[in-house]
Formats: sequence, C-alpha cells, structure tokens
Amino acid sequence: MAITQTVPLLMLLNELGRLRQASGVSAERAAAELGCRVSKISRIHLGQSKVSPGDTKLLAELYGTSPELTTVLVELARNLGLKGDWTGYRGVYRESFRMLVDLEQASSRIHVVQSEIVPGLLQTENYVRALTKAPSPFGTSLNADDVARTRHERQKIITRDDDPPMLSFILSESALRREYGGRDVMREQMQRLLDIAQLSNVQLQALPFASTSPVAYASLNFALLHVPGPGIASPLDFAYVEQFDDARYLDDHERVDAYERLWSYLQAAALNPVESADFIAGVAAGYT
Repeated sequence: MAITQTVPLLMLLNELGRLRQASGVSAERAAAELGCRVSKISRIHLGQSKVSPGDTKLLAELYGTSPELTTVLVELARNLGLKGDWTGYRGVYRESFRMLVDLEQASSRIHVVQSEIVPGLLQTENYVRALTKAPSPFGTSLNADDVARTRHERQKIITRDDDPPMLSFILSESALRREYGGRDVMREQMQRLLDIAQLSNVQLQALPFASTSPVAYASLNFALLHVPGPGIASPLDFAYVEQFDDARYLDDHERVDAYERLWSYLQAAALNPVESADFIAGVAAGYT
C-alpha cells in the first residue's frame, strides 16, 4: 500500500536522511536497533513504509540527534496522517496537484513562473469559470462552482493574518494576452493583478515578448517553494514542474538549484515591478 506524501512526512524523511548521512550509521545497525529487517529501514527512508513515533525516536537517538530535535521529529511522526481534505468540492483537484496545495499552505516563500495562463493564485472568479469551459482532453468535465470555490480557498494564503508567504510571480506576456471569457473578463483579471501587486508580500513581474534579455526555457511553468522546518528542523525546498497529465516534485538539491538559477535569469529578463504594473495597465487598456 502506497504511503500518502504529506508535508509532515516530507519534513521527517528529509531530516532523518540528513541525520543518517551525517552519523554514518548503517542500515544494518539501524535494523538491529529497531528489531526489524534491513529492508524496512530502506522503505522508511524512501517513504515507502510508515514510520511510527517510537521508531522515529529510536532512529533519531541512534543517529545522535539532540533531545530537542528528537522531540520535533516524534511530533512530525505523530502528524503523518495530516493532509488536506480532498472530499466534496475540493475533489476537483487532480491527485498530482494536491501536494502543491498542501505545500503552498506550509510555505514561507513561493516563486511562480507562468507562460500561458494567469496563475491559479491570482485568478478572478470569472477567469476561473471561463477556464472550465475549455474542453478537457481527458474526457472529464468540471463543475465551475466547485472550481471557483477551490481557487478562492487556495488564494486565502495571500492575505491571511497569520504570517502570509512572500510571493513572487513572473508572467509571460502570453499569459496576459491569451483571452479567456472575453474582453470584460480579461480587463477585470488585469485589474486583479494590479491590485494584488500592491500588497507588501507580493512581487509581480511581466516578461514581454520583446524582452531585451531573452531566456531559454521561458515557456516552462514551474514553482519554487520554501517550507521552513518546525523548530530546529531543516527546511524543505521544492521545484514543482507542471506536465500535461501529471506533475513533478523535485527536491534534489542540484535540480532545485538549476530551477533557482532559471528563476534568476527570468527575473533579470523581466520588467521590474513598477515597469510591470505599467505594462499590465497597458494590456488592460487594450481590453476596453
């Protein structure tokens, strides 16, 4: 039975892996400590087998963890089953997309690059409803009311009172000019972008077709998410890459660093926030 990937589980696996590597403790020794087979230790570290709070405590102590960090890890193990409620109207989320929504809720910093449509975190209700009218290649239809409600709920992180994340967006000019729902809907959407860009925790940049610093791979859609670790635990850094029928969640440091560099190149090629606001206002004026 597959283990559901949740944010607490990802944090726990990240920390146990780091501690195991630093300690040099072999899988054989860990198995002897837990009284299990070596294969179970491998499955635990790969996230293929559920790790109990008791096993977590034993492994943490074996890896030479401080009492303070051991307490944090045991608490994470107790929360492994905590994940989003994907019943009811929230069931419109694809399985591959649900982890992104959970990560957004836990992140302190989010960077988003979008090339063809306005990012979901910034979409107006009318824009969302227009998107649901596009034919699905998978032969499924979505309820526009449910999709609008899920978008609205997801967007609450932007203005939440409890430490909202720092959000940065780079939008290709194509995302601003590709029409969904007609000119009135697009004008409203452009105004929404301008309003959100005024928030202190949001930075919005436009990447015009005529950028003087063209960048390869500007057509990619991806997000970079930084999830701070609880207490003294290590943070998580992910690159989320959208695909046609699935999504990839990359946590390998070298690959995440590559996307961080790409983000930097795109950010340098894009207009600065003030120029971007003027550019978006100009696009909005074209929808009158």
